[in-house]
Amino acid sequence: MFGYRVPAPDEAMLISGGRRGLGGAPFRVVTGHGKFVLPVFRKTRFLTLAMCEAEVTETCVTRQGIALNVRAVIAFKVGNDTESIINAGQRFLSDQDQMSVLTGRIFAGHLRSIIGSMTVEEIVTERQKLAAEVLDTSKIEMAKIGLIVDSLQIQSIDDGDTGYIEAMSAPHKAAIQRQAQIAQAQATQASAEAQQVAARNQAEYARQTAVVKAEYSAEVDRAQAQAAQAGPLAQAHAQQEVLAAQTELAQRQAELRQQQLVAEIVKPAEAEAQRIKLLAIAEADRMKIQAEAAASYDRVALDRMLIDQLPQIVKEAAGGLAGANVNVLNGADGLGEIAAGLVSQGLTILDSVRGNLGNADNDGRRPGDDVKNLLQLPAKKDDKKDDGPVDLD
Repeated sequence: MFGYRVPAPDEAMLISGGRRGLGGAPFRVVTGHGKFVLPVFRKTRFLTLAMCEAEVTETCVTRQGIALNVRAVIAFKVGNDTESIINAGQRFLSDQDQMSVLTGRIFAGHLRSIIGSMTVEEIVTERQKLAAEVLDTSKIEMAKIGLIVDSLQIQSIDDGDTGYIEAMSAPHKAAIQRQAQIAQAQATQASAEAQQVAARNQAEYARQTAVVKAEYSAEVDRAQAQAAQAGPLAQAHAQQEVLAAQTELAQRQAELRQQQLVAEIVKPAEAEAQRIKLLAIAEADRMKIQAEAAASYDRVALDRMLIDQLPQIVKEAAGGLAGANVNVLNGADGLGEIAAGLVSQGLTILDSVRGNLGNADNDGRRPGDDVKNLLQLPAKKDDKKDDGPVDLD
């Protein structure tokens, strides 16, 4: 738009003409936004707010009187506040390159002043301290011209041909060399030890390798020997298994044949023997029953015959007394006693016959034979002389 001006992000727009700026400044400061500026009646200029750099190379004399060539780099810029922009604009707006020149001169002076109060050892060993002191002493002076310093770096310190810094570093160099030599010796010793350890490890590895190879070779030989014996051993095992199977089969066949013989011969023979035994037992029982029945029948018949012959026995006994000269002393009672004695004698004969039945069976004689013998009573003795009276008492 015609008359409307906008500063860049790293610039400050200074508008002169019209009313004055802050603090009676001859211009107004605009940053970060645009502003409508009347042509012809207003004039616009721009001041950079970007980072600038100034390099300082200065010969400084230390407190010891030793000249040192010091090279430093300063990074600075115009402050962001309105006051700093006004101060820098009034001094550098027409020639902004003068900011680097003036800044270098300011820091060169402060650098000579501070190095003059220090020794070479302090400067060399405490560069950060030197930079901090230079920044502190130049801060107020730089603020007056609207500039702020972001950093100060001491890049190099050189004593020229005096050799002071080199001489100062000689003990350190010697110590460093000594330490380097010690370190080298230690490294050499460590390397030798490492080589010895490596040699021992290699020897041990070679020994283990040889042992493993020997074991492997022995295993291979054993495997080959076993493989060579595997065929005959397998054949022998197979034959042994065949023999065992044949033996088992023969045993089974023998057991089967034995069972067949038992079933065909022994069992029928035992059955026949049992049958014969049972028949014999049955025949013996039958004969015993028959014998017992016959004996029982003979006893019954004998008893019956004895009972039937008892009167005849008594009669015969009485007949034997007929021709005897018997004196009866008691009269009727005596005759009764004689009769009772005859009956008793007949019963005694009967009991004797019964007792002899068992002996007759054992002797093979029939029970009737004894009866017949008993019944053969003696004949009457007619011609027997009378021996006198018989006492029946």
